[in-house]
Amino acid sequence: MAGWRLGIDIGGTFTDVIAVAGDGSARRSAKVPSRPAEPVRAIVDAIAAVDLSWDEVEEIVHGTTIVTNDIVEQRFRPCALIATRGFSDTIEIGRGSRRHLYRLDLPPRAAPLVAPAHRFEVEERMASGGRVVVDLTEAEIERVVAEVRAAGLDTVAVCLLHAFTNPEHEVRLGAALRRRIANVSLSHELSPEFREFERMSTTVLNAMMMAKIKQHLARIAERKPPASRVHLMHSASGMASPELIAERPLMLAMSGPAAGVSASCRSARELGIAHALTFDMGGTTTDVCLIVDGKAQIAANRDLGGQRIRMPMVAVDSIGAGGGSIARLVSGALVVGPQSAGASPGPACYGQGGERPTVADADLLLGYLNPDRTLGKSVKLSSARAAEVVGRLAADMGFTLVDAAVGIARVVSANMARALRRATVERGLDIRQFDMIAFGGAGPMHAAEVARLCGIGRLVIPAFSSGFSALGCVDATMSYARQLTVNMKSLAWDQTRLDGLLAGQTEALAASLTAAGHGRETLAVVHTAGIRYSGQSYETPITAAALHDPQVLGQQFDEAHRALYGYATGEPWELVSVRTEVSAPERPSEPHVIVGTDAPPAAAAPPRIVTFEDGTSASVTVLDRDTLPVHVRMPGPLVIEDEWSTVIVPPRDTAWMDGRGNLHIAVSLAR
Repeated sequence: MAGWRLGIDIGGTFTDVIAVAGDGSARRSAKVPSRPAEPVRAIVDAIAAVDLSWDEVEEIVHGTTIVTNDIVEQRFRPCALIATRGFSDTIEIGRGSRRHLYRLDLPPRAAPLVAPAHRFEVEERMASGGRVVVDLTEAEIERVVAEVRAAGLDTVAVCLLHAFTNPEHEVRLGAALRRRIANVSLSHELSPEFREFERMSTTVLNAMMMAKIKQHLARIAERKPPASRVHLMHSASGMASPELIAERPLMLAMSGPAAGVSASCRSARELGIAHALTFDMGGTTTDVCLIVDGKAQIAANRDLGGQRIRMPMVAVDSIGAGGGSIARLVSGALVVGPQSAGASPGPACYGQGGERPTVADADLLLGYLNPDRTLGKSVKLSSARAAEVVGRLAADMGFTLVDAAVGIARVVSANMARALRRATVERGLDIRQFDMIAFGGAGPMHAAEVARLCGIGRLVIPAFSSGFSALGCVDATMSYARQLTVNMKSLAWDQTRLDGLLAGQTEALAASLTAAGHGRETLAVVHTAGIRYSGQSYETPITAAALHDPQVLGQQFDEAHRALYGYATGEPWELVSVRTEVSAPERPSEPHVIVGTDAPPAAAAPPRIVTFEDGTSASVTVLDRDTLPVHVRMPGPLVIEDEWSTVIVPPRDTAWMDGRGNLHIAVSLAR
């Protein structure tokens, strides 16, 4: 049993952990409160919660919200920006578009990441094709390094014009800076692509996160035994080494959601589900991602906290809807989220000082949550506190207590259904052709009603659903992805140049994996092309692109464009970019097998009154998930509980469990 492997997901409210024995013969799971001010303490608590000492742990893969929270809450370290002369104001000009088109009373865009006093310029210039127009002299390098040091800054982002085609000047400037300044981020290492503002914003954000992540990694290194390894879950749904993350901390921007998506992809493949939507509802947010043909959708551009990031990440759509989302009246209308009670003080029903009504309070009053349970072995629920805060809102609305709770549940379900539609309908996909995989602390309670609103008839709640992101961490494989600009027109195709670019990109990514002990022949390589018709602004992603055959590639593009936009013109096109992903072999995983039984399921608690979103109430049987028979259909209404989560099966729906512990719900779509 020695050599345990742990997946630890540090969320906004709770930290989830799943431990797998070295021989795969045992799994343990636990949930402990997160410690936003002491994330390493949360790791220590998680190890102890599964009855292990760190000496028994061979490897930890952990997801974290450190970078996400700092960006969303705008906790930015002062940073110097070095740019080509005349281009430092790009960070302020941005894209010139307004965030709120019809609200002239609001700021048109987020404040620039770097103040004018911290912007520095160097005399150098590269042409768009990479030719040196103005050389960067050693004297110029010394001058700008001295100016940055005189400003008292220990964090620098370098983004020189056209460095993605020829990084020579950035490399030289970066080498001089790294000899004298602690935290240096170079644009060609982070985002070797065109679109100057996005590349600059990405580089600056990465620099701003470096000091905090280096400190976090150093504290882990101090606490862990020498023989124990630690990896981190990155935003493209794989794990990365601490050494790489220390230099590219922005890879953690979607760390937690990516872990849940990774676990969902594996579950979808095991269950034979081709197309699925992930539904990860936690304490603060709900995260939604598309899985097509068993693979998660990856996006190159993302807005996070009003800031633009351009690097490969799972295409997660996050909304402020979770168990801690606060309900309030705005101009007489009930609004839920995006403000959250967070981990401290948390919802009022946690009894830790929360004073405003939340979704969790409504769930308790509706009978979804067991009032006698203790969450994460630490949080005792209080029905009285939930009734107090929701009661004040009910009085303002002129509703009964239960009707106000139903209203909160309906509004948050509508918010989450909109997020699911954005992920599908707005991309030209029929949401009714997708199954839903629901997890997270609150997901299984609300998933059936959200699926019904979207017209989704099949819902899967996997084993270990409450700690599913931790499961994604523990089963993660090492992989790295990078996107580069190609800018090759179909009428001027240069296969030799393209092959050289792809080979260089692949070998650069593979080097980190071979250094970690993976054989080069075992690595999987996938290329995704970004193509557009000449004159279009944005490209269409083509997975498994036929980059060796431009005629076939053009056909792939036309088909993808037709599926997304409803038409294809057959006009000349251009290959704008290629994203390359290099992955180690998937970890072997022992299936979680359930031994079937003919015995009736055991009651987890006495029957309780549950009120559903349609306003009907009933005395509902409460079952223990661990004692459910296999492949036996059970009509709703039901409440199914395990140690960490609660599943609500509304009336007219039917639930059954498969041989691997996954709970399936057939959602009735009849009106």
